[in-house]
Amino acid sequence: MQSTTSPSTLSMGDEAYSYYSYENESNFTDNETYDLSGDFSDLPGSHIFLPIMYYLIFFTGFWGNIFVIVVVGSKGKRAGRLVDIFVLNLAMADLVFVLTLPLWAISSSQTNGWDFGFASEFLCKLSSYIISVNRFSNIFFLTCMSIDRYLAIVKMMDSRYLRSSKCIRITCAALWIISGILGVPSLIYRKVAPSVDGQSCQEDEKLAILIGMNLGMVFLTFIFPVLIIMVCYGTIIMHLNRHCAAAGNARAEGRRRHSLKMVLCIIVAFVASWLPYNTFKSIKIISYLSEGELRHKAWLHNGFLVSSCLAFLNSCVNSAIYFFLDHHFRRRAKFLQLKSFTPLQFSHVLHRLSQK
Repeated sequence: MQSTTSPSTLSMGDEAYSYYSYENESNFTDNETYDLSGDFSDLPGSHIFLPIMYYLIFFTGFWGNIFVIVVVGSKGKRAGRLVDIFVLNLAMADLVFVLTLPLWAISSSQTNGWDFGFASEFLCKLSSYIISVNRFSNIFFLTCMSIDRYLAIVKMMDSRYLRSSKCIRITCAALWIISGILGVPSLIYRKVAPSVDGQSCQEDEKLAILIGMNLGMVFLTFIFPVLIIMVCYGTIIMHLNRHCAAAGNARAEGRRRHSLKMVLCIIVAFVASWLPYNTFKSIKIISYLSEGELRHKAWLHNGFLVSSCLAFLNSCVNSAIYFFLDHHFRRRAKFLQLKSFTPLQFSHVLHRLSQK
């Protein structure tokens, strides 16, 4: 059976089952073994489509996020918007994440799995840590973007300090620190271990007893933030519907609605990308807790694999959202082109955007 080593499931702290190798599942007892050649099998062709998928996400996400960083990070004649601070941090998080994908592409295509010589252990821990920090920081930044939109539209006069550039920058720095701390268990407990074929970058089997905590991690890093986001946008929509007739400053109201639309699209893309993954992950955690045979079913393994790829796509869709939905972004991109400011030679893309 072809060894399928994948960064699937993005390391979530100290989760107790192997995210990165589906053949070498962590057991609950030292004596418990399973015949993984039965119901549990690789997705047909995964050693071909996984590397291709990872490389496509890498190239698209790499250039797309660099472009976003250049455009948003450089100021033209006008100061950038406050929401751009979150956009810039999201792009940096996604850029660092996609840099790990070539490792997983190579590992997925190799018959000996995660084999990078003397650097195997170091790369396993580092890439797992980066993936974990990216996951945490993304959802935290998106949640704060939703709260920022709520403050800007619903609590406009009462939130001037909270929506200051200084306060938002401090918030982003704090979120990076928190994400870095939450990712430390991945840095400590990920290791290179033998799998059915070759080696895999996986979780320490001794952490299996902590698997119940990981269900709480799903709630903390996905369900709870999404609930906050839903409350924020539900309140915003009700507020806009109540005040749509009072057009005191139609232009400012239009800008707020446009910014709201962009942020909402980013959040919808994130939820759509990560919901299948978190669903399969929750099922897998529950299957471990119940000690049933569900964890060895091929559909669970294959669904986990496909949903992980879908989740990784989120690292490159944000740049497309900015391209097509943010007029302010396009104007700034055109300005940088005219000033010959950008180091990226995206002249053809910029020319098409400037004509829209």
